[in-house]
Amino acid sequence: MQTPNQQNQELKVSTQVMYLEPESLPERRQYVFSYRIKIQNLSSEPIQIISRHWHITNDRGLTEQVEGQGVVGLQPKIAPGDFFEYESICPLNSSTGSMRGVYHALTESGLNIQIEIPEFYLIAPEALQ
Repeated sequence: MQTPNQQNQELKVSTQVMYLEPESLPERRQYVFSYRIKIQNLSSEPIQIISRHWHITNDRGLTEQVEGQGVVGLQPKIAPGDFFEYESICPLNSSTGSMRGVYHALTESGLNIQIEIPEFYLIAPEALQ
């Protein structure tokens, strides 16, 4: 499932989610999802991702917050017209859930910006039966 999300005319974020059946153990309520994030810089100024803040919610409405420096151990700089794409995983204790978040970034001129990642859904195939 792929979802394009555009916060403004200068930054475009898209998400793609995949259920990882071989890594999941539904009988133990362990579901593993991979997600791919692509951030396109359509502005005329380079940006650098500094940190992230995620809200991960399970099917019972319990939310876990995850914060950290950069993304996947990096603080990537994204040149104008370029993009940064990465893949990560999210273990979940329910067959459905969602993620949403924000990246904190700096422009080359020193302006602090937030790149919002709108909510996307984590759904194991068994939840659709």
